[in-house]
Order: sequence, then structure tokens, then C-alpha cells
Amino acid sequence: MSKGAGTKAGDLRWWQLSLLGVASTIGTGYFLGSALGIRMGGPAFLLSIILAATATYFVFDVLARMTAEDPQKGSFRTYAKQAYGRWAGFSTGWMYWCSEVLIMGSQMTALAIFSRFWFPGIPMWIFASGYAVLGLFVIWIGNKGFDRLENVLAVIKVAAIVMFLVIAAAAWMGLLKGGTKPHVPNSINSFFPAGGMGAWSSLIFAFYAFGGIEVMGVMAVRLKNPKEAPKSGKVMILLLSFVYVLSIGMAVMMVAWNQFSKSKSPFVVALSSYKLPFIPHIFNAVLIIGGFSTMVASLYAVTTMLVTLSEDRDAPRLFSRKMFKRKTPLYALSLTAAGLILSIVLSLLMPGKIYEYLTTAAGLMLLYNWFFILVSAGRLMELTIWGKIKRYIGMLLIAAAVSGTALHATSRPGLWISLGFIGLISIVVLCMRSVWKKSEQGNAAKLDKPKLRPKPAR
Repeated sequence: MSKGAGTKAGDLRWWQLSLLGVASTIGTGYFLGSALGIRMGGPAFLLSIILAATATYFVFDVLARMTAEDPQKGSFRTYAKQAYGRWAGFSTGWMYWCSEVLIMGSQMTALAIFSRFWFPGIPMWIFASGYAVLGLFVIWIGNKGFDRLENVLAVIKVAAIVMFLVIAAAAWMGLLKGGTKPHVPNSINSFFPAGGMGAWSSLIFAFYAFGGIEVMGVMAVRLKNPKEAPKSGKVMILLLSFVYVLSIGMAVMMVAWNQFSKSKSPFVVALSSYKLPFIPHIFNAVLIIGGFSTMVASLYAVTTMLVTLSEDRDAPRLFSRKMFKRKTPLYALSLTAAGLILSIVLSLLMPGKIYEYLTTAAGLMLLYNWFFILVSAGRLMELTIWGKIKRYIGMLLIAAAVSGTALHATSRPGLWISLGFIGLISIVVLCMRSVWKKSEQGNAAKLDKPKLRPKPAR
């Protein structure tokens, strides 16, 4: 992979990027989406978490190495373009934009569900609208405001998870009143209550809980030393894996797997069976904070990606225009806002199913991009034998997660939605190829045209 014209050194240290990665990742996929995974796979969802963590590490490892070798503002989209041409960069960029819009819709829906814990009579779309406006305001503030907010929210989220683990440990030791004493599944049937098919179907929600590593790829160009990107990712993924397995493991030991609800966080459900009148409310507030931070991170990533698409002429040029003193990409932010409005309308039209559909479709769109990251790395990097093995294992696990969505009625509609987006992007690519070809021919003609020389003075 040759070094290209990247970007100048940034202002982030590797541990700050790790914190931002944690803040961008721990969100509604973990706090609420994991409930769907537990409902599908039971305690075996823990195995899905481990498999998803393994694939996530393999994907981020190659992405970080490409970033360290050649930092690019467009991140994986630029690498796809370098590997396979303009169609690949265009497709992955717009696929990512669509996935992030779906993710934001999923996150807003989850935030509305959490808020209805206190106000069940208020429609979800009202809460979703409020969170959307607040998120757009944070992005308007700019990078410094975003970094400060995300660092603070990362600390709050980790503190909440530690609080849950402490309470779970107290329940394990019999120090809490009410509820049932946590117990470990002691047979294959109790660990796989829904069978192998259930565990297979739950893989997509385990992957979704790790959604956010692409944001780290986009933000890695802001590192003071881009070569520290792999270290930053390793720390982040190891921390997330440990926290996810331990906390979700505690939750499924505190409450029977079939008692978890798709409309409540598994952690709130686990805590509500004990006589802790204030703790579920405190934890619900933290869930809202955590979900909001991931929504803001998605807003940042999707707006940045749209700007880079515009700068590379894979989107209208107006989306890269920056206005006012804050250098705000107003038009890009406006298109993102339009996507948020569409998500709010969908939550109004089908409030009962919107979260499952959007979560599955968003998770799948992310996985399509992850798969392409691995494919691009095979062409751009000289991998060792072990590197090639890791790459193929990652591709196999992603394929397993995608195919698993076809096995369950809850996730199957999301599969069709994601394929619809892929079909639409493919049609646009086919239409644009002739335009790109003419543009390339025009550029070549300009280069070949002989330069006019001034006439000599008489």
C-alpha cells in the first residue's frame, strides 16, 4: 500500500481515541439491542458476543494498519477506492451513510423507549424529535465540543456498567432482598435454550453492539501519531469485550432469558426484580446518556463521510461547503437532518416494530462495509500467513451473522431492507459509470492537449 496524500497530524493521543471509541460504541446496541439477542439465543448470546468481538478485532486491525500506513480523511472509503476503483469508493461511502442514518433512527427509537419508562403516555416521535434537535446542536458546536462531550459521557457509561456489576455481585452473594439468586446454566440445553439456530440468529445483535469501529477509522486521522491507531483499537476492543461478556453474563444469570423484553434494557429488567427502588431509574437515565452519545457520534461520522464524498465528487459539491465562523458543513448536516426526520416518521407509522427492523438493517449495512474493509485489505496490504487466516476468519464470521438474519422472523425484514438499499446503490453506480467514464476521458484529453506558446516578440 503506497503512501498517498493523507492529512496533517491531529491533536489526539492514542488513549483519547480509545475513550472516544468506547463512547462511540457503548450505546443502544449494547443497552437495548442485546435484549433482542438474548431473546433469540438465550445465554448462548454470550458466545455470539465473543465471536463478534473476534471479528471486530480482525476488521479494525486491518483498518488501523491501513490508517497507520496511509492516513486518509475518507478512511475505509478511500481504501476501497484505491483497491477497486471509483465504484467501490462510491458504494462503500453511500452504504456507510445509509447505515448510519438507519443507526441514528434505531438510536432515536431506543432513546424514546427509554424515556417512556418514565412517561409511557407520550408518543415516541416526540422524544425522538427532541433528541434529534439536541444531537444536531452538538455537531453544530464543532470538534472541540464533540470531543469534550464524548469523553464525559464515556466516563458516565463506564461508571454505570461498574455500578451494575457491583449490584450484580451483591446479588450473587445474597446481600440483596427480592429477586432470585443468580445461577450459572449447568447444561447444554440451559445454555442453548433456543438451539443452535437461535444462537446463530443472535449473532447480528452481538455485532451491532460493536458498531462504531468505523467512527474510529474516520477519527484516526486526528491522532498525533497515526501509527498508534492499532494500539488504540486493541485497548478499546479488549475493554469492550470484557465489559460486554461480564455484564451481559451477569444479567442472564439474574433473570431467566425468556423474561427479557425488546422494549426494556436487559440491565433494567435484571435490576427491577430486586428491592432497589431508585437504581432502575438511575440506570435508565444513564442509558439515555449513553444512547445519546452514540447518536451524536453517528451524526459526526455520517456528516464527515458526506463531506468527503462531496470533496471527491461522489456527491454534489454543495455538501462540502462550510459556512459561518464555525466552518459548519450546513448542507451536509441538513441532509443528515432529513434522514433523521424520515426515521422519526417511520417510528410514528410503525412504533411496535421499528426498533427491530432498523437495528437489523443498520447492523447488516455495517457488516457489508466491514466485509469490504477486509476485501480491500487483501489487495492493498502484504499480509502474513496469520494475517490472511485472520482476514478469512473475519469474513466467515461476518457471513455467518448476515445469513443468520434469514433464520428468524424478527430479523428477516431487516435483511430485506438492507438488500433494498444495496440494490438502490447498485443501480445508481450503474447509472454513474458512464458519467465517470466521460469525466475520465475529458481529464485525459486536457492532459494530452498541447500547451499554447506565446508568439515571439518582433
